[in-house]
Amino acid sequence: MNLLQVAVGVVKNPSGQILISLRNNKLHQGGLWEFPGGKIEATETVEQALARELKEELDITVQATTPLITINHQYPDLAVQLHVLSVERFDGEVKSCEGQPFLWVNPDDLTKYDFPAANRPIIAAVRLPHYYAILDDADPALLLVNLMKVLDKGIKLIQARLKTLSIAEVKAFLEQAFPLCKAHNAWLLLNSSVKNAEDFEVDGLHLTSADLLACEQRPVNKRWVAASCHNGDELYHAQKIGVDFVVLAPVLPTPTHPDAEVLGWDQFAELVANSNLPVYALGGLTGSDLLLAQRAGAQGIAGIRAFLG
Repeated sequence: MNLLQVAVGVVKNPSGQILISLRNNKLHQGGLWEFPGGKIEATETVEQALARELKEELDITVQATTPLITINHQYPDLAVQLHVLSVERFDGEVKSCEGQPFLWVNPDDLTKYDFPAANRPIIAAVRLPHYYAILDDADPALLLVNLMKVLDKGIKLIQARLKTLSIAEVKAFLEQAFPLCKAHNAWLLLNSSVKNAEDFEVDGLHLTSADLLACEQRPVNKRWVAASCHNGDELYHAQKIGVDFVVLAPVLPTPTHPDAEVLGWDQFAELVANSNLPVYALGGLTGSDLLLAQRAGAQGIAGIRAFLG
């Protein structure tokens, strides 16, 4: 079966809303909402194809894009590879040149619309920020200090990795941390075993690689589910059970795990290219490595000390 190469644009307006359009009923996956784009011709780059498609469909001229995610998907009747770019700037006013209905939608409202199955990871990638801060085990009072540090830096996705604290200490911390995160419009995920997932008020669950491999299906449905991965097998299993996003580590040497076998950027990029999930790069990185990580296919940077300096 031939592989259809498609350029997809996540077009943002100055208010941060995302453009979606309704597919013609006569087309493959017709009647569903989609992100605009189209087939990449043999002589085109992804950027060239997207610029052409958006001009033809919407009468806008693309000015700036960044890579978001690449997705390989097998429908019963068609294999597609979606090369998704975030369109950060464009000239012109959006028009429906082909008569298709379109809407501007807040990122968190994208889950309310019916998209083709191949688009689901795009929705997660659109909603997720570029940085994922990890609060490691520490004195509960220090944890709150570190939480405020990352919140004050504008971090919107935070993991509380509290493996050495008692259940009572975890609950006490979360009772203070969760409202603080809500006040800063940030998501708080708990790195915890699945059996404890429903006991805490958080925005999601982050699975260790061991807990990930022990899951035969997605453990919770209404909240974020993330996982730690170190190789292709773990990435494949995360995708299989429907995890929303993953952290892949270690990319570079790190003081906390000096003897760990590092991936390096080339192997990281190869693993990401074979996964349909948003992937955060972790290990020996700082926030300034974001562009390098994005070029390797990453959603962004995860870090423990990276956001505390």
